[in-house]
Amino acid sequence: MAKKTEPKMIKVTLVRSPIGFPERQKATVRALGLRRVNQTVTHKDTPALRGMLQAVIHLIRIEE
Repeated sequence: MAKKTEPKMIKVTLVRSPIGFPERQKATVRALGLRRVNQTVTHKDTPALRGMLQAVIHLIRIEE
């Protein structure tokens, strides 16, 4: 039987407010579960998540 590996987790912190940025970027920040500056959330590392992070990379800090 193949051994299952735990999914890699990524910590995402909002370091800059999305105010003044396009609505699509604000929606992406909200979809990541980030509501206020310096809030940190943890997500499983998936291709979909990586795409979301790339869209708002200028607003967040990523720790693997």
